Amino acid sequence: MSDGYFTEQQTPHLRLGVRISRKLHEESTPYQRLAVYETTGLGRMLALDEIVQLTESDEWTYHEMMAHVPMLVHPCPRRALVVGGGDGGVLREILRHRTVAHAELVDIDEAVVRAAREFFPGVSCGFADPRARVIAGDGIVHVRDHPGEYDVIAVDSTDPIGPAVGLFQAGFYRSAAKALRSPGALSQQVGSPFYNRDFVRETVAAARTAFDEVRLYTGVVPTYPGGLWCYLLGIKGTVAAGFDAGRAAALGPTRYYSAEVHRQAFALPPFVAELLR
Repeated sequence: MSDGYFTEQQTPHLRLGVRISRKLHEESTPYQRLAVYETTGLGRMLALDEIVQLTESDEWTYHEMMAHVPMLVHPCPRRALVVGGGDGGVLREILRHRTVAHAELVDIDEAVVRAAREFFPGVSCGFADPRARVIAGDGIVHVRDHPGEYDVIAVDSTDPIGPAVGLFQAGFYRSAAKALRSPGALSQQVGSPFYNRDFVRETVAAARTAFDEVRLYTGVVPTYPGGLWCYLLGIKGTVAAGFDAGRAAALGPTRYYSAEVHRQAFALPPFVAELLR
């Protein structure tokens, strides 16, 4: 951080600069460098290894699309799992669904969960829900050891470096497909279609080795590289081609997700559709 700005090197040719008013917390965990900042325009911000994970100004764009798309293509999701996502945002959105009887979050880094509880209460509020269970552990191992337990899995990981690398490989997808009941749905963030084209293509190919159907959908996350973000939807068995409009309405007010956004998210620009071929 220099001249009052936090700077993220998003790609070799692109930087994001965010004006900081103060640093609220910083620590080196066993897995990464964690920092929480108060910004002048984006609210509080969480960064891991100098990479922006969320800001209060736009976290809902990402968390709503990660959670509601797989939850609403499933006919009746009762048990859900979030892999990673220690800030609690995806868990918060999953728990808005009245069908959910139990939801687990497994994050390898307890420090992220602690920081979310302290500095992002509006994001981590789902931790207090009696239907929720927060587990400190390796998501890859957890998924492998719990076959047939979940209706929906949301893989809310950091970028594919360090401990997150295995979450984007064929072996993990095979374990995830086994951990899902049938029908079942998995969502996962897979990066920028502008700057991570090879990675998106390779990840889709790996997921296709395990799921009956794999689709991409997109959404806008202003503080992520390029602004446009790709998500993977893996389907086990047969689920609705669209979504449950009645359950979508029962969610109450959302800020990014809607029935129309859901439909349009799968209408891929040609340069993104190329990645599926």
